[in-house]
Amino acid sequence: MNYRSVVNIIGFILILLGISMIFSIGWSLYYHEDINHYRDLTALIKSMTVTLLSGLILVFGTYSKKKRKELSVRDGFAIVALAWIFMAAFSALPYYFSTDFNYINSFFEAMSGITTTGASVVSDIESLSHGILFWRSYTQFIGGMGIIVFSIAILPLLGFGGVQLFKAEVAGPTADKLTPRIKQTAKYLWGIYLGLILVQTLVMWIEGWYFDIDKLNFFHALCHSFCTISTAGFSTYNSSIAAFESPIVTWTVIFFMFLSAINFTLHFLFFIKGSFGYLKNPEFKVYFRIVIGVSIFFFLSLYKSNIPDLTSTYSKIESSVFYAVSFMSTTGFTLTNYSDWGNSSQIVVFILLFVGGCAGSTTGGVKLIRTLLVLKYLKSIVRKLIHPKGVYPIRIGKKEISDEIIQGVLGFYLFYILIFIILSLLVAVTANTNFISSLAVSASTIGNIGPGLGVIGPIYNWEHFPNITKIIISFCMLLGRLEIFTIMILFSRTYWRR
Repeated sequence: MNYRSVVNIIGFILILLGISMIFSIGWSLYYHEDINHYRDLTALIKSMTVTLLSGLILVFGTYSKKKRKELSVRDGFAIVALAWIFMAAFSALPYYFSTDFNYINSFFEAMSGITTTGASVVSDIESLSHGILFWRSYTQFIGGMGIIVFSIAILPLLGFGGVQLFKAEVAGPTADKLTPRIKQTAKYLWGIYLGLILVQTLVMWIEGWYFDIDKLNFFHALCHSFCTISTAGFSTYNSSIAAFESPIVTWTVIFFMFLSAINFTLHFLFFIKGSFGYLKNPEFKVYFRIVIGVSIFFFLSLYKSNIPDLTSTYSKIESSVFYAVSFMSTTGFTLTNYSDWGNSSQIVVFILLFVGGCAGSTTGGVKLIRTLLVLKYLKSIVRKLIHPKGVYPIRIGKKEISDEIIQGVLGFYLFYILIFIILSLLVAVTANTNFISSLAVSASTIGNIGPGLGVIGPIYNWEHFPNITKIIISFCMLLGRLEIFTIMILFSRTYWRR
């Protein structure tokens, strides 16, 4: 492995991360944080200094006048995995320096942000300064951007497919078909990602001004846009989206959550090429139908209920659609207490913790295209049992899927389930949680969703877990975000052999 180049690149990433902390410092200065939050401003400055110096040491400590060697596939995996770990480690510093959190709590909050999970250990979010609130949202912005470029741009070049689905043109257009050069592809994806954030920010800002919503100024609109487009779920308020008490804001968030869970290559075709290919994409059609179906199911289960927060038919429709999109997109924003919705709805919520949105989006979870492939594979197996001599190719749309891709998807599925089982057991043992809570924590962690059932329901946070549990959960958040194999391959003996 080219250790010098790997460490050098990590150093540059830390320098960029340190420089980006200037935005949080700017918000602290803009709001003239009072003496109670002066500690937060100094914490951000200290964090920025430490991160920049660490990055500079790594860069200049590995500097060489010799021509840099080309990175290998092994180097690529190491860079991706280590970059996310180092980013979380240094993103934890603002929390560590500004709050009473120990470093484990700070690292947990940072890892949750970077992986766009949205699981928080902060009990009173509104007590944080504007600088720290912005940093929480900004880490999710970084994570959302990173996973798009990582999954669509970087991994196909490494010959690794979540990934393989893109290279095989399963989920739609691939990185190779977007533009001939990977830098240009990443540039377009950056533009689309930032464009969606800008549009949502302006829309929510205007709504806050026009409807006189005190809690929705430009700052809060920007933070919520960061966390919506990245399908992350951190809010600047304790009650999340419910704090705005505005149906128009709720539907705005629903719309942008829905968009963010769609394959970004389809957005590329629409915004850059002018081609409306959404309805022709098999994965999008499944995604749309599931959102509609789950919304209807939630509404029917709530229709005759007597839940205090949902007294009108409209409020039941709104909450049904909101949570269908929130869980499908793995965003994790909350509106009402869905823990009171009854057993049938709880079962559907638990299933949605696994599903995820479309491949090539900012969502977590298994991804719909994988589930679609597995179902088609099972169908072909049944037909093969009935007609042993028959040939039944598996297709997504008009594209025939190779056996290699199918085996990769089945392997991912099995690995995902295995990790889910192991993590559930570890959570139950280390945190002494009940059966439902252990399963929900595991599914929510690997799926990068945030809220779940039991002790991580919509009115709870993750602060009460023991430190050992938080460390395990933090690792599994990264595992889920980077498609499992990217991390697990580092534990393979074959990886480290020359």
